[in-house]
Amino acid sequence: MITVRDVELRAGSRLLLSGVSFTVSPGDRIGLVGRNGAGKTTLLTALAGHARPAAGSITATGPTAYLSQDARPTSHPAGKAPNGTWDSPEDPRESATPGSPAGQGGGVAFHSPEGSALTVAGRILGARGLGEAVRRLRAAEAAMAGARDEAALERAMAEYARAEAAFQAGGGYAAEAEAARVAAGLGLPARLMDQPLATLSGGQRRRAELARILFAGHDGVLLLDEPTNHLDADSLTWLRGFLQGHRGGLVVISHDTGLLEAVANRIFHLDPHRATIDVHNTGWRAYLAQRGSDERRRTRQRANAERKAAALHAQADRMKARSATATMARSMARRADRMLADLEPARRADRVARIRLPDPAPCGRTPLGAISLTKSYDGHRVLDGVDLAVDRGSRLVVLGFNGAGKTTLLRLLAGEEEPDSGRVVRGHGLRLGYFAQEHDTLDPAWTVRENLAAAAPHLTDGEARGVLGAFLFSGDDAGKPAGVLSGGEKTRLALAGLVHSGANVLLLDEPTNNLDPASRDEVLAAVGSYPGAIVMVTHDEGAVDALRPDRVLLLPDAEEDLWNDDYRDLVSLS
Repeated sequence: MITVRDVELRAGSRLLLSGVSFTVSPGDRIGLVGRNGAGKTTLLTALAGHARPAAGSITATGPTAYLSQDARPTSHPAGKAPNGTWDSPEDPRESATPGSPAGQGGGVAFHSPEGSALTVAGRILGARGLGEAVRRLRAAEAAMAGARDEAALERAMAEYARAEAAFQAGGGYAAEAEAARVAAGLGLPARLMDQPLATLSGGQRRRAELARILFAGHDGVLLLDEPTNHLDADSLTWLRGFLQGHRGGLVVISHDTGLLEAVANRIFHLDPHRATIDVHNTGWRAYLAQRGSDERRRTRQRANAERKAAALHAQADRMKARSATATMARSMARRADRMLADLEPARRADRVARIRLPDPAPCGRTPLGAISLTKSYDGHRVLDGVDLAVDRGSRLVVLGFNGAGKTTLLRLLAGEEEPDSGRVVRGHGLRLGYFAQEHDTLDPAWTVRENLAAAAPHLTDGEARGVLGAFLFSGDDAGKPAGVLSGGEKTRLALAGLVHSGANVLLLDEPTNNLDPASRDEVLAAVGSYPGAIVMVTHDEGAVDALRPDRVLLLPDAEEDLWNDDYRDLVSLS
């Protein structure tokens, strides 16, 4: 369980939440909703113990497991200790009490028997401390097989017995089978389990990290930030079923309304204008109806109060001129003022980023191409003989299952990596704009302003402020490091860098990930009106509809075809 008491959260000097209190109990499945920048990711990070509130306290009892928006395998814990309290004066990591591997969610780094790299299985099993036990078992097996005398064999057998005892204490073969089931449900086949993480695609690594978090938090609180990113339709269906049956608590941020409708039984709406959370103890559909009803009720109450206050003020004005009624007039005026002061502030419409992609610079007929591209990672062939011609103003969508090499292809075309063989052909006048799904084009240590300056160095300070303001970065936001931004804010910053690039070919890798519905609509409208060439990788059917592709490239077979609507069914599966 997690208990939040009078918490205040800030992003720099900007107040996000004030005086917030709630609990997350077993059986609670809470959907955090609100526009980008409202503080959803900041709140989830604080619940996970990775950030401290400006005021108030957050107390956890029992294990938690946390999936961040940009989760990538690291040596850092994925969750906080089973029992911990942190508040504004203290560092949350110093006040957390050491606990079980499930609560820590980090586990011990597991290396394959060859000792070369962290494997998928090791990463997932490490969430419950089983990775080290498995490593010791494999090492003991190798020692028994290579023992040259009876004494060495006995030592190896004794070590095997100790390792097996540790393995069984962590759940043993049943836990190993459970980890495999979770991985398979998320679209990671058995053949990948012994593969080094470094050889996986970005989408596969994200799935491995999600599998690890679900495996770690089997009976605790799951904190999931955009867990559906990179998932195909089958994996989405499996995830919904898993979360519906989860016995512990759940707090999830997702722009997938299908997930919220299927899973959430409480909705927390973060209102950035009032710096508070509106708690709705209902499911998604009932929340939408209730929120609309609440808005209409508030509008009626405000209109009635303003009408009564205006009448009182008018009456007071008529009465104040006479000394006999002046006191009563002042009393009526104060009553009218109190009536207006007690009203909730009028709801302002959420600001939406004004996104317009660049006017493309002049270029030749075929500004970008590729000839026989191949790429392998640790002996695993990802791309094999890809030929491509991107003509001026053409629109190409790249489809394929996770791990088929879609992101790798865009990285090669962007010059972020070099092919093992073949070459990228850069035509006359090429100006390339690249949007990376993991926001790799942003430097997390640089500020928002510095990242924009790197992407568009010709902008003056005034022009840069105008661009940032159009993308909803105002005031102190320009000085924030990119590393502390939410996924939606990073997406907006990366897109802001493209706006003034003059690019005539855009490489877009999952450009709608992490965006709230209004911002997503803006991005898709910009994509639809852009006159330059676009090569897009996406799971979003709406993005493909906005792109209106003329061609499709299917990976890993590297087959190119004219677009037709039959291919649309493959988008959500890719």
